[in-house]
Amino acid sequence: MTRTSAKPRLQRVVSELAEFHGAQEAPAGKNAFELILWEKVAYLADDERRTRAFAALKRKVGTSPAAVANAKMSTLREVAAIGGAVGVEERAQRMQDAAQLVIGEFDGRLDVAIAESLSAGRKALRRFYGVGEPGADKILLFARSHAVLPLDSNGARVLMRVGYGTDHKNYSTMYRSVVDAARPEISPAVDWLMEAHLLLRRHGQAVCKTNSPHCDACVIRPHCDFAATAASRRAR
Repeated sequence: MTRTSAKPRLQRVVSELAEFHGAQEAPAGKNAFELILWEKVAYLADDERRTRAFAALKRKVGTSPAAVANAKMSTLREVAAIGGAVGVEERAQRMQDAAQLVIGEFDGRLDVAIAESLSAGRKALRRFYGVGEPGADKILLFARSHAVLPLDSNGARVLMRVGYGTDHKNYSTMYRSVVDAARPEISPAVDWLMEAHLLLRRHGQAVCKTNSPHCDACVIRPHCDFAATAASRRAR
């Protein structure tokens, strides 16, 4: 009788986070352009406020490239203000710029362009102001175009502390090291990848904070190199 191999550590970590935090709400955007708008409609805002701003955008303007490109700037500013007081004018303009780019460069069919290949998708999305590698991968995943594991700064910090990748003063270098180290252990299922992204993000926000992480309350502490090192230092 062949013994079934245990799940990779990363998949066990995600399962334990799911049991601890419960189901997480995915971004409201359902296609690539809506996901770009989801990021731009708010700034330094929690998920509840971002959701309200995005809902207002859908109600007052619409979320198609044509609707945003033809919207009154005053309406876009009104919507952007719901998403935070900082950078209202710029965010309104960036939403309209993004719509015009989709229409002018991608013939209004951004989802088709990003589905061509992973490299083509990343290249296309990074043409949009403010979209870096982690942001592009998040859009590719949540638009269900490619099976990748995007990490925001919270998720990257959690995985680095657990033992994936290495810290570096250059964030891009650290991010790439974490993603590369985690890749062999991820599930190729899009739904699992979405869940992993959302749970790692949540854990970094609520427990594995940059300063004063709550290691004593951490459900994945048995897997964590950072917690083990901290406990060893306290024992000396």
